Amino acid sequence: MTSIRDVTPAQDLAGFFGPDSVTWRIHADPSYSVGGLRALLLQALHPVAMGGVSRFSVGFQTEPWARLTRTAEYVATLTFGTRREALRAVRAVRGVHRGKSDVEPTTGRTYSVDDPDLLLWVHACEVDSLLSVARRSGVPLTDADSDAYVAEQVVAGELIGCTPGTVPSSVAELAAYFERVRPELALTAPAREALHFILVPPMPGWVQVLTPARPAWAGLASLGVATLPRWARSMYGLPALAVTEPATTAAAKAFRRTTLALPTRVRENPTLRAARRRVAVGTPVVA
Repeated sequence: MTSIRDVTPAQDLAGFFGPDSVTWRIHADPSYSVGGLRALLLQALHPVAMGGVSRFSVGFQTEPWARLTRTAEYVATLTFGTRREALRAVRAVRGVHRGKSDVEPTTGRTYSVDDPDLLLWVHACEVDSLLSVARRSGVPLTDADSDAYVAEQVVAGELIGCTPGTVPSSVAELAAYFERVRPELALTAPAREALHFILVPPMPGWVQVLTPARPAWAGLASLGVATLPRWARSMYGLPALAVTEPATTAAAKAFRRTTLALPTRVRENPTLRAARRRVAVGTPVVA
């Protein structure tokens, strides 16, 4: 793993990506929330990777909101935190993964949660989803920007435990990776549970009655599902007609425009706001 001793103080403050990176542009955009849901649903179609989540993920069955929050906080820290903060988060996640193994019943495969190929699948789904949804939502990204984003994210994959040299570093390599892995994918019972959670998550009764959380989430979740690749929607037994693609793109753009109209303090997370202040003044800022 990269050591903090290998970088200058200025590099530490900028983090692994920095404010001029494509990663900051995509991860700071409102489309990120839709892309994150798409990534979770895509990840769930790998029987072994999803089997590990179902078997070992703390809170997956009992506290799904807490798990989603932890995942979002990890990505935010890795993206916008200092290198020290990012490496601390990486060590924590790798520590949670360490020593957890089982046999996935539908494939018969004996696996460890931190097997590099499983970590690579999770990484690839995240990168593909965040990039795809960002472009559909209207984030101004050229083809060169897209390749740069995939290349920038190689460090994220290798930090979490993917084998160096195996992480896709361009859009073409990412597409080729999915073509290779697709024969291994299947809709298992844990994947169906993940879909049900995304579409109809548990909420306290008072939240459903007294707040707009349920309809708001339903719209966000539906958009996450609709932006899945057609082959993935087919695996879930959902409509996969090409005619729906323009409507999905229009909805994604409308969601982004609406969210961008909100005040910055509402739509941006504290880690991002702290990072903007930190790189502006050149000193660490506590969120």
